[in-house]
Formats: sequence, structure tokens, C-alpha cells
Amino acid sequence: MADTLRVAIIGCGLGGATAAVFLQRAGFDVKVYEQAPVLTRVGAGISLGPNVMNVIKHMGLYEQFTSTGTVARQRLSRAWDTGEILNEVSYTKYGEIYGAVMMSMHRGDMIDILTSPLKPGTIEFAKRAVGFDEAANGVVTIRFEDGTSAEADVVVGADGVNSKVREALLGVEPPHYTGFVAYRSIFKADLLGDFRPMGDHTKWWTTESFPAKEDRHFISYYLTNARDELYFVTGSPDANWDPTRSNVPVDTKEILECYEGFHDEVQRIIKACPAATKWPLLERKPLTLWSRGNIVLLGDACHPMKPHMGQGAGMAIEDAAMLARCLKGATNVPEALQTYEYNRKDRTKRVQDTSRINTWLKYPTDTDWVYAYDAVNVPIAKPEAA
Repeated sequence: MADTLRVAIIGCGLGGATAAVFLQRAGFDVKVYEQAPVLTRVGAGISLGPNVMNVIKHMGLYEQFTSTGTVARQRLSRAWDTGEILNEVSYTKYGEIYGAVMMSMHRGDMIDILTSPLKPGTIEFAKRAVGFDEAANGVVTIRFEDGTSAEADVVVGADGVNSKVREALLGVEPPHYTGFVAYRSIFKADLLGDFRPMGDHTKWWTTESFPAKEDRHFISYYLTNARDELYFVTGSPDANWDPTRSNVPVDTKEILECYEGFHDEVQRIIKACPAATKWPLLERKPLTLWSRGNIVLLGDACHPMKPHMGQGAGMAIEDAAMLARCLKGATNVPEALQTYEYNRKDRTKRVQDTSRINTWLKYPTDTDWVYAYDAVNVPIAKPEAA
């Protein structure tokens, strides 16, 4: 198989951008098709564990990340009402233990850095894919909403939880709404006045003393190196989500009502935010397949998960690194894609399952199985060896 294979990536999110860099550096002819008209600084805060940052280090972007985002010093798990520290994790030695730091940053800043190594013209904007036709020789024709089309030898679906590429492989099936939403807000820390949260990254958990029927949690952390931008995100019960909506603006009164009785630090953060949005937390069961022929999925397109481990973006970035490794030097595209799935499916399922139960780091936790994994250097197992 020639290294000049044409690879089309559908979606320029974190996984798609990472895959584009790795595949382009491996010598492939890469095109990224993004439905947005331009990349802007929108989206949520992202938590990045050492497993992710080691991939970033292999990309040569480590210093740009650490100088832009917040290199976290500690994580606190605190009781919802008293503020009692249930678990404290020091991150100061993570560079020594795992080879990379723990950090957080704005998704938009991540996309800017991740796309910076790409050759000019790699990304085509305002391209919403609507259909895929694979010929007998493996060439895939991608049809776009604007009436245009493009051909590729490999199509990578990095287009999120409502992936059109996934639909092409498995048919139309909406994701499962978990019954929980995430309230989200990003705002300047100076809106807090003289007050600052106790830790770089804090998660407030309900405990046995919580009177409501359904648990909820509240997370806050900084997004910039200057610690001048704060993000909060929640896991909050909501039985009445409209499945036709991807997100909606929300009044802070609704958030305050949901977190009534929570510690004063939580109340102050909510009251300081000038605007917030509400997003559904969606999942899918593990898919029966990730690829067919020369079409393959990565990230939320194949394993969307609750964000309770902060590993959704991490799994997409790990996927991207492994996909490029499996394709590089391969002589058979479908076999390479099956090898990629074989090497990723068990890990992503374990992270999905752990995220779903939402106990990660509430109390002392073994983190090695997550953070010590290196997607660029872990041995690649062959499916036939199973």
C-alpha cells in the first residue's frame, strides 16, 4: 500500500485534528472536511491527563500546550455541603511518574494548536458530509450537502456522537440520553472578585447526607496559564430533555436551584457566571464494528461516554495516534482498520464503563491503568493473535 494513500477525515474536532497531523506526518495525502465555516474559540473546557499529554509530546506540541493552558497542581474531591476533602491528588510529580503533566485548557485553544502543523489547504470548511459510496476497489466517494463530492482511499469518521459516518456503517440510531445534563460556563476569573476556588481542579460530590433522590456533581477548574479564565461543568438530573436540541442557554437561577444547599464556594461560582448553557449527556453501547471496508470511526463517533473521568477527548486523541500507526506501512486497508479497532476497543469500553458509574477519584483510586498508557509506543497486537 502506497504512503500516498488519500485519507479523508470527517470532522475537525480534537480527534480529527490529531489524526490529520499523525497521518500527514506518516506521508499520507490528508484532507479534513469540517462542517463549520471557520474554526473559532468555542466549546468547553478540556481536562488532559498524562496519557493524552504524552501523545501531545510525541506531536512536538507539548510546550505550546503547557504555556497556554493550566498545568494543574492538585485535584480536590469535596463533600457537597461541608466542603470536607474526600480525596486530594497532588499532580506535582506526575511529570516524573508518568512522563507528562496533568493540565486543562479551552477546547478552542487546543484546536488552534493541534491544527497548526497541518499543511495549508488541508482543512476544507463548510463541508457537511451527507453520504458515502464505496466502490469495489475501495475508493470512497463522499457526498456533501452543498452538492459537491470528493474521493478518498480511506474515510475516517471523527464527526462526533451524531456521526454521519457511523450512520453509513450501522444505520440511523439516536444516542441514548442518560437522564443527565451538563450545565457549562466559561468566564473571566475576575468576575469572582477577591474570591478564588480552593484548588486548581475541584469536584464537589454528593454524599450520604444529600437529601435529593438523584445525585449530582459540580466541577470547576482553570483553563489558562494565567489562571484568569474559569470553567464549570456539572452532571445534573433532567428527565425532560428535548432530543432535537444539542444545547440550550440556561438561566443561572435554574443552576442555583439544582445546587441548592451546596457549599458557599459552589454558590459563588454559579452566581459569578454571566451566561451558561445546558447540554445532554449522551452515550452509546459499544458498537458491533468500528469499520467496514475502507471506512472507520474514532472518538465520540464510536464510543461516546459520560465525561466523568475527563477522558472523552483523551480517548479520541489516543485513537488517532493508534489509527495512524496501524495504517502506516500496512498493505491492506481493511485489515489495518480492524487491527486499530482490536487495539482500542477494550480500553475505550473500560473507560466508558468507569465514566458511567462516576466514582473516579472520589476517593483514593488507581490511576496507572489510565495515565501510564502511551498510545504511540504501546505494542500493537494483531487480531489473529487473540
